[in-house]
Amino acid sequence: MRTQIALACTDCKQKNYFITKDKKAHPDRMETKKYCKFCSAHTLHKETKN
Repeated sequence: MRTQIALACTDCKQKNYFITKDKKAHPDRMETKKYCKFCSAHTLHKETKN
């Protein structure tokens, strides 16, 4: 089952991206580099609760 998660910027703490992920295949928290429109730069984004 896929669940919806939010990715938040680690610098400004804004929730920028909402994606789905399979919790059985990837049980740990996701983190990836994405563009933050508030910071105007590519920063690390981590999974948060919705």
